[in-house]
Amino acid sequence: MLKPLNGSGFNVPDENPPIVIGVTGMPGAGKDTFRKIVQEYGFPVIVMGDEIRAEAARRNLEPTPENLGKLMLQIRAEEGPETLAKRCVPKIKALNARVVIVDGLRSPHEVREFKRVFSRFKVVAIHASPKTRFKRLLNRGRSDDPKDWETFYMRDQRELSVGLGEVIATADYMIVNEGTMEQLGREIKRVIRKVIKDE
Repeated sequence: MLKPLNGSGFNVPDENPPIVIGVTGMPGAGKDTFRKIVQEYGFPVIVMGDEIRAEAARRNLEPTPENLGKLMLQIRAEEGPETLAKRCVPKIKALNARVVIVDGLRSPHEVREFKRVFSRFKVVAIHASPKTRFKRLLNRGRSDDPKDWETFYMRDQRELSVGLGEVIATADYMIVNEGTMEQLGREIKRVIRKVIKDE
């Protein structure tokens, strides 16, 4: 049976298990914008990076790019490469939603963990060029965003070191985000509809 989601125009299967959509992409590719758009449609979002920021707060670490990057690697080394996915699983289940978006996939281990738990798990990758991404991060100005090209490059290398490139390369769906916000919004809606239809 299909039911519209909160008047969003999306007809979502009213059945278990839920459709879980993992979103991946390099820093500045457009994951934050993706998250805001799907939230407007009524889809709940779990942000994997929030786990790192919360851990930094617990350890009294300033949320700089360097600190968060090192902590990301440290947590994975201490608890296993799939640990952030494991931390997110109970939060996804607690939502009891028909469709859940997971923002910030970085590792093939995380993908495997989510697929192990959720049979209807799909990956959507957002792609943009390094030049475009760097400009966006400079304009965004979040505390963990790089302020110069060298920091940006080092962050990219750190993200790639945990397997982000493989996650992007093997994604089920790809969105190229080099245009306007309106173009991105239309493409996100098209892809979400396709994921729901295919599932």
